[in-house]
Amino acid sequence: MQPFSQPVGVDSSAEVAGPFSDHRMTRAVLESWLRLLAIDGVGDLTALRLVRAWNSPEAVLRASRDDLTRSGCSPLLAGAIRRGPDSPVCRSIEWELNAIERERIEVRSVLDPTYPARLKMIADPPPLLYITGTLTEQDELAVAIVGARRATAAGRVMTEELSHDLAALGVTVVSGLARGVDAAAHRGALAAQGRTIAVLGCGIDQTYPPEHERLRRQIEERGAILSEVPVGAPPHSHHFPRRNRIISGLSLGVIVTEAAINSGSLITARLAAEQGREVFAVPGFVKEATSRGTNALLKEGAALIERAQDVIDAVMPQLEPALRLRLQPSREQNVRGDQLGKEEQLVYDALSYEPLTVDDVIVTTGLPVPTVMASLLSLELRQRVRPLPGQRYLRA
Repeated sequence: MQPFSQPVGVDSSAEVAGPFSDHRMTRAVLESWLRLLAIDGVGDLTALRLVRAWNSPEAVLRASRDDLTRSGCSPLLAGAIRRGPDSPVCRSIEWELNAIERERIEVRSVLDPTYPARLKMIADPPPLLYITGTLTEQDELAVAIVGARRATAAGRVMTEELSHDLAALGVTVVSGLARGVDAAAHRGALAAQGRTIAVLGCGIDQTYPPEHERLRRQIEERGAILSEVPVGAPPHSHHFPRRNRIISGLSLGVIVTEAAINSGSLITARLAAEQGREVFAVPGFVKEATSRGTNALLKEGAALIERAQDVIDAVMPQLEPALRLRLQPSREQNVRGDQLGKEEQLVYDALSYEPLTVDDVIVTTGLPVPTVMASLLSLELRQRVRPLPGQRYLRA
């Protein structure tokens, strides 16, 4: 292949581990990474070991068979590295390089000093991270929120509240862009004008699920989309368990707000524990299927949380002084601060995070129907309650 000499905004003389002006490595360096990772027998861990031993993927590809064998490669693997990928694979690499350039996708390698520091510390960091949007130093102060795809209305509201309040305090919210809890986590952070990161289980050029395309664009404006799989890769089921280690690896801790007993969110929680991260869970009703997983986590020692400040209090001791300063002053989350009228307060107090019908509210408050309807409309306009289909309401 004939690599071009100078990608947009990058000096072609830049070193592989050098601090590039826009964090983009040269095409030649990226090509060497892709060629190494495409060789049969070279998985992520082998690639990391070889590149760390030889200081760059180019050096690994140039090494002699004997030198590779002496560095710990089997004769079979050393031979495969010397031969390099076959022609069809090389054409695929050429296509991917062109797509990365055309779509202006940022790619950072684990050798790059701008690679997320917390993620680099896990046992198996992705050799390459594909990025759209922008990663910043602020994202070192990150907490993941994950949970059920088939989340209940109460679960989504609780997730949005936690995410909103954490983002308002200066914490980046990390999740997986999936339906249910993940989407609620991203939306809560965006509503607070905070930062959020979505980690995909498909190529960075795709959005899964497809109905979250608009949400993805909003995330790119106030955060970043990440993927470790090559451009063009479909959302295969085996990508998602590995994707979860990135979600936890980027974060100081992982919150599970709702999860069934066999939920993929519990995989993320287990990975977080293995990585030395905090694990948090929101307790739920014991008969609710989406609470079985979170309640199981609590039995196993996860920290019980009810509000964002519980998370802040838990992670604060492990923060470096510079990160502590980034947290906004903690305060009670009466951010709306507006005073409710007597009837409005009665209606608000009657509601909870479980959906209630208008009839339920009328019975609980004893107020006339017109008063209840007027109060619900006023509370909805103030974003204090959320309407649901079937004339049901819950607190927002």
